[in-house]
Amino acid sequence: MSDTGLEQFAENFRQDIIAGSRDVDAGVFSEEQFTDLMLGYLADAGEIDDREICSHQARGIKVNGYAFFNDNEGLDLFVSHYTSECPPVRVAKGDLQQQLKRLRTFFDRAIRRDYTNLEESSPAFDLADRIYQLRNRLTHIRLFVLTDGIASIDAIEDEICGSYRISGHVWDIQRLHRLVSSESRPEPIEIDLVSEFGKPLLCLPMPEENSVYTSYLCIIPADVLADLYGKFGPRLLERNVRAYLQVRGNVNKGIRDTVLNQPHMFLAYNNGISATAENVELVDTDSGAPGIRRIRDFQIVNGGQTTASIYHTRTKDKKDISGVYVQVKLTVLKNPEDIDYIVPKISEYANSQNKINTADFTSNDPFHVTIQKISRQMWAPAKRGSQMETHWYYERARGQYQDDKARKITPKQRRVFGEQNPTGQRFTKTDLAKFEQSWDQLPHIVSLGAEKNYRDFIIRYRERGEFVPDAEYFRLLIAQAILFRRTDKIVQGLKYGGYKANIVTYTVALLSKLTNQRVDLERTWKAQALSPALEDTIATLSRIVHAHITIPPGGKNITEWCKKEECWESLQKENISLPDALKPELVDDETVRARDARTRCRTEETEASGTGQADGHGPAQPRESVDYEQFIRKLTPQKWLKIIRDAAGAECFSHEEIALLRRMQKMSGRGMKPKKEQVLQAEKILQTLAEGDRKEGADS
Repeated sequence: MSDTGLEQFAENFRQDIIAGSRDVDAGVFSEEQFTDLMLGYLADAGEIDDREICSHQARGIKVNGYAFFNDNEGLDLFVSHYTSECPPVRVAKGDLQQQLKRLRTFFDRAIRRDYTNLEESSPAFDLADRIYQLRNRLTHIRLFVLTDGIASIDAIEDEICGSYRISGHVWDIQRLHRLVSSESRPEPIEIDLVSEFGKPLLCLPMPEENSVYTSYLCIIPADVLADLYGKFGPRLLERNVRAYLQVRGNVNKGIRDTVLNQPHMFLAYNNGISATAENVELVDTDSGAPGIRRIRDFQIVNGGQTTASIYHTRTKDKKDISGVYVQVKLTVLKNPEDIDYIVPKISEYANSQNKINTADFTSNDPFHVTIQKISRQMWAPAKRGSQMETHWYYERARGQYQDDKARKITPKQRRVFGEQNPTGQRFTKTDLAKFEQSWDQLPHIVSLGAEKNYRDFIIRYRERGEFVPDAEYFRLLIAQAILFRRTDKIVQGLKYGGYKANIVTYTVALLSKLTNQRVDLERTWKAQALSPALEDTIATLSRIVHAHITIPPGGKNITEWCKKEECWESLQKENISLPDALKPELVDDETVRARDARTRCRTEETEASGTGQADGHGPAQPRESVDYEQFIRKLTPQKWLKIIRDAAGAECFSHEEIALLRRMQKMSGRGMKPKKEQVLQAEKILQTLAEGDRKEGADS
């Protein structure tokens, strides 16, 4: 990694902070923008589960953000040391230790309930109070120091303080650059089984090796598995979205009951877990059998719910699980380039019964790729008083905007890029989820945090039916973005003193509810602004929302109250009416129904099938006289999606064949040309589907 590369990254990072500070009002300090941007990178890479910005500083204490994880048994606390210097300067070890000490003091005072001097209506009070309420449940505390400088500090040893394991972590601009340069993969989890658990893990290697992987069968004590999950949490599962989503719900009742009532039968009843690693170090054990001493880049790709359920049963039920054992199949992949292809398949084939049975919803999914493509092509109308049309830039991968800008050769080209792609019109996948979920009247989900809300958005997108976005969807999405961001500015200007993020999402959701989503989004897109009547309505509704969420029943924690569906339901029961000035602007129900992207997609599928049937039966397949190869190469992502649905519904195709169709869909969305063998395989699948349709037609 060259100094030039680091300096360019640091400069792009600094420009993002400046742009973010300019996009919001001057009341938001650069340090908050730095914290949010830094934590966004770490969340994207899976180093942290989520984040909430919460800035508070007083004598001897400081905190800039936090996140609870592992069902409120883990806590991340963040403190920032922002220098605003570029090139990055070296930050003294003593300065970083001082920040860590101030953060630790905040935690220590919280668990002692020594925070009564904080303003009770402030987010910092909420955080301290939440820590106190969970003091007997928390087990793992991670303290993070974030800096845009270069840290001068060695590794920080973990500390056991009563029932808490407290670990310290420093993320500087150099470490962040390494993370981003390595394609945003989390830093690998390294486990020394001998030093941490006293002995190696006995294993049975596969009898014959090959050039792709080596597999080992192991039986791991449940206590070891629970300790690993307690230490690393969701990071153990981040390699695969499917595995990650397994732990979104409650503890699996069957797993818990077996651990509690029949621990000796767990190994017989449970299917075990599948895991991957970059490499392992083997040693000979006293018994003569090989044992695994060290594992690098350990990831659980199937069995996330088993792992989490064992952990929670031990911690919640205080159950001794020393007699419980879990079967592990550990696959060591020899070629790093195989990871993104093989890991999802391991998970997919092990979870064929799982409801969420599609490929990983990563930034490479056709949904995101298509939105990016539209965002680069579609010009937004010029705002009033301007003649310049602009783009709403979708940042599919973090840092993409600055990378694109940096690729412009001359200062003039970079200036033109900035004018055509204003930073205030840049948005990410978590922003998209906030816009959509707020408009869909799910403010309590949005209040959970950016990453949790995004994961919920993924699940709802899948459960309601996938679709490939079109131009109309994009225009409506941007109208929602304008509505959300203008609401944010209005709320900021009203200076409520805290809980801005909650007030904004609840206000947008309330507006959507009261109008039955009849706000004129089409007009908003054309004007690239809200009408005066709509802005006045937003200000009025925000006052109602603020009064509602800041007086929770029974003196509940305000931040936690906003995350409850009860908070949203009780707001809807209040007697709230729309101002008369807004009513003439509302569109009719037919316009609202026409906005449904899934309905448009189904209509296009029906037309593409050439059958004219209302149910859309029969994929976009060619007649027998059509050249299959040409037909396949011209299929759009939306038509591929229809074929995938029909193939999955036919229940006669293998996992490999469905996976091939998904690859063909992705290549179509990216404009890539499939290989000859892929076309031939797809041809066979389409022929099988066509034959099935002809037989069904003959029988009817």
